[in-house]
Amino acid sequence: MEIANQIKKLRAEKGMSQDELAEKIFVSRQTVSNWENEKTYPDIKSLILLSEVFETSLDALIKGDLKEMKRQIDGQEYAKFVRNSVILTVMFILIIITPIPLGCFLGWWGMAIYLAIFAVGMFFAIKIEKYKRKYDIHTFREISAFMDGKSLTEIEKAREDGKRPYQRVLLAICSALIALAVCVGMYWLFSHFM
Repeated sequence: MEIANQIKKLRAEKGMSQDELAEKIFVSRQTVSNWENEKTYPDIKSLILLSEVFETSLDALIKGDLKEMKRQIDGQEYAKFVRNSVILTVMFILIIITPIPLGCFLGWWGMAIYLAIFAVGMFFAIKIEKYKRKYDIHTFREISAFMDGKSLTEIEKAREDGKRPYQRVLLAICSALIALAVCVGMYWLFSHFM
C-alpha cells in the first residue's frame, strides 16, 4: 500500500515519532505502526486528520491507494448485502408462516405483530433492491457472481439482460403458486384443527 510509505515519509519529514503522531490524530501508537507496516488501513476520519497534521491534501496522501480503498469499500458493501439478504430471507419465511397462527392465537395483537414483521421485511427488501440497482445485478447468475466477488463479462451481461423479461414472468408465476400452496395448507390446517 502506497499510503504506508506516505505516512512514514511525511512523519519523518515532520520529525515526529509514532507516539507523537498517534497523539495528534487520537489513535494508539500500535495503530500508526500497523498503518506503516501495511497491516491495516486508516479510516476516513484518520485520513482527514493525517492530511491536516501533515499539511497535505487527501489526494497527495492516498495517491496510488484508490484501488485498495475501493476494494475495501466494496468488501464492506458486500458484507452488508449478505447480512441484509439473510435477514430478508428470515423475514420472508416469517411473513409466510406466521399470519394465521398469530391471528388465531393472539387476535388483533397477533395481527399487529404480523404487520411489524411485514414492515421489517419490506424495509430489508427495499435495501436489497437498492443494492441490486447500484451494482446492476438482477438475475440469479448476476447475484451469484456478485456474491462470489466476481463480475460478468460484457457478453454474459448481455445474455442475462435478455433473460430478465422471462425471469420476471417466471417469478410472478412461482410467487402465485407459493401463495396458493400456503393458503391451501393453512386452510387445511384450520379446517382439521379448529
